[in-house]
Amino acid sequence: MTIPTAALHTAAERFGTPLYVYDAAELDAALARVRAAFGPARVYYAMKANPNLSLLRRLHGAGVGFECVSSGEIARAEAVGAIGPQLLVNGPAKSDAEYAAGARLSATFIVDRVEEVNLLPPQSRALVRVNPALAVSTHDHLATGAAGSKFGVTLQQAPNVLDALRVAGHTALGLHVHIGSAIRDAHDFTAAFGRLSELRQQTGPLAVLDAGGGWGLDADLYGIAREAWATAGVFGAELWVEPGRYLVARAGTLLTRVVGSKRAGRNFCLVDAGMTELMRPMLYGAVHPVQALWDGQERENWDIAGPACESGDLLARDIPLPHPKRGELLAIGEAGAYGAAMSSNYLTRSRPAEALWNGEKWSLIRRRETPQDVWAAEV
Repeated sequence: MTIPTAALHTAAERFGTPLYVYDAAELDAALARVRAAFGPARVYYAMKANPNLSLLRRLHGAGVGFECVSSGEIARAEAVGAIGPQLLVNGPAKSDAEYAAGARLSATFIVDRVEEVNLLPPQSRALVRVNPALAVSTHDHLATGAAGSKFGVTLQQAPNVLDALRVAGHTALGLHVHIGSAIRDAHDFTAAFGRLSELRQQTGPLAVLDAGGGWGLDADLYGIAREAWATAGVFGAELWVEPGRYLVARAGTLLTRVVGSKRAGRNFCLVDAGMTELMRPMLYGAVHPVQALWDGQERENWDIAGPACESGDLLARDIPLPHPKRGELLAIGEAGAYGAAMSSNYLTRSRPAEALWNGEKWSLIRRRETPQDVWAAEV
């Protein structure tokens, strides 16, 4: 993140906290890194990472398509003008509404199970998602390519599913693989691509290999890209990729104010954001960098604790901070993915506002909810 500290203070004063802020320059830089590594591969943004319409418009304007896993995400893609080849519809349990919306927009469907061949709208374009049954270097909840996960067809099933698509009158474009999110070891991708390559004798040439995403923020993109292109070459296919967290994580920061401190066996820095604003630490054990936006020489280790009546409502542990004082600001980094997107109204808390920094000024891109917004749909 390149947003000046003074600008972060300005945003917190102007829009209040908790507040998600995004750095447009970092979003652009992340996309540039992907394109530099993967060359002419077609890029689809995995919208679930962060579906804010302003960010989607920026990505769409840069020529990025979208991978969607719900009717709401499909509607967002349509709202920013993404249709046809710019749109993928994914998910292990698609609804009738999602099939209908995808068909209306001429999207490409990612087939996740054998029975889905008979559920597709007539004459669909489709990819077959393959589960390579690998143990990968990420949290169990993020490992979508493991043998016990709910995603994809087996390596043995994939050629028959491609054939079944053709027999049913669909266009079987090729194969899709996505082994998880926040993958730490690039060799996991090598292993997954290798297992797909073994299918070449059974499938023949294919038009598309979709290599998914899931790259760690410090991953060797060039190395992963070489392996992905080599596998695409085995099939004579063009390459598609689906980065989500990689594009938006470092662009986003959660600003939260200190409301107090407590020494009770451990040192607790109490803040106005918690699990309702940033679920990842509680859900995945995710570790986010934390920066104190105030000065102080002496530092101690503090746990960053939110306001929910839940023992697990901790944003970070053992963070060295100057003594926290009420009203000071903390910046929780790498929060642009699955931060605002997974925020909730638990405890009738209002989801936070979101703002975008363009290098010179702030734009409000989501207003803070009111309590009335939270219960507006209740009857």
